[in-house]
Amino acid sequence: MKKIYSLLTVFLTILVLIASGCMGINDYETSQSSDRASNIAYEEEAAYYPVDGVSEEADYGGAGTGSANRKTITTVEMSIEVDDAAATIDTITDATIASGGYVSSSSVYDLNYNSDTRKAGYITVRVPESDYPVFLETVEGLGDVQSKSVSGQDVTEEYIDVSARLENLRNQEVRLNEILNMSTTVEEVLSVEKELERVRGDIESLTGRLEYLDNRIEFTTINIRVTEPSPINQSWGLRDALSESVQGFISMVNALIVLAGYLLPIVILLTLLGGLVIGIRRMAKR
Repeated sequence: MKKIYSLLTVFLTILVLIASGCMGINDYETSQSSDRASNIAYEEEAAYYPVDGVSEEADYGGAGTGSANRKTITTVEMSIEVDDAAATIDTITDATIASGGYVSSSSVYDLNYNSDTRKAGYITVRVPESDYPVFLETVEGLGDVQSKSVSGQDVTEEYIDVSARLENLRNQEVRLNEILNMSTTVEEVLSVEKELERVRGDIESLTGRLEYLDNRIEFTTINIRVTEPSPINQSWGLRDALSESVQGFISMVNALIVLAGYLLPIVILLTLLGGLVIGIRRMAKR
């Protein structure tokens, strides 16, 4: 009989250790789930950024007309909602030409989302810097402005640097021409002509860069996205009802799984204890 009680004591001790381990695992999983939930919440909050509304980053006259000595490249981003995207793109094209500018690129395409079929367009224009505020007012009058931003890139330092290097190279070219005229041998002539060719290549490259900067400064780049409004559809609510039903079923299944997870260790312990009691009684009868 003492052996039976000793065996029962050892078995109960093992069961207590198993139960403690299960509780520790449950606590750890709960802590890990909480940490993951916190991280997900933080990432979702950090990823959120408002996309609607009108953004005024700069005044019309401030982005490209600061100091008279500053060299600034102005870029405008706009998005407007209109009734007819194709016709609006044509109107913007006409307004660009009338202002003395030109169209860099344009496109009109279909937006297809389920049964929602509508058109949208995108156009990039270059307008004289002094005329772009009036041009923007014309575009804004064509529809509902969804967003707008004006940014300026100061290239004064680069412009001055390129101009100074270009002037130095031209002075070198003049000096090399003088040396070439004074050369008396074939070797001297070939050497000077080789250096003169290199200098003239650099002059051509820097002249092209300066012309590019002048064009970007004198003409404002305006990128305009044009979209048509989404049609208003009357829904019977059948899709929403089915979706809510599925979500409710999934929630119920999740609750049952959680309940089973809590009850399973208890059921196992009760089964083991019941088996142990039955075994003890059978041994006592013997």
